[in-house]
Amino acid sequence: MISKDMFIAEIVRRYPETLAVFEKYKLDCFECQIAEYEALEHGADVHHVNVDQLLDELNQAINKSG
Repeated sequence: MISKDMFIAEIVRRYPETLAVFEKYKLDCFECQIAEYEALEHGADVHHVNVDQLLDELNQAINKSG
């Protein structure tokens, strides 16, 4: 399960199926060096994305993949 305090790079490494969700929200921060140290909540805030909605969709993506 993904949480708000997880680092973006960690999420993408563990759950590559979440890339489509990040791209949907135009969050390409997983390609940037800061992703190693940036928590999901902070990244969403910086890009003006509702973190709860993002978190819900990310978790749906990993649940669909099994």
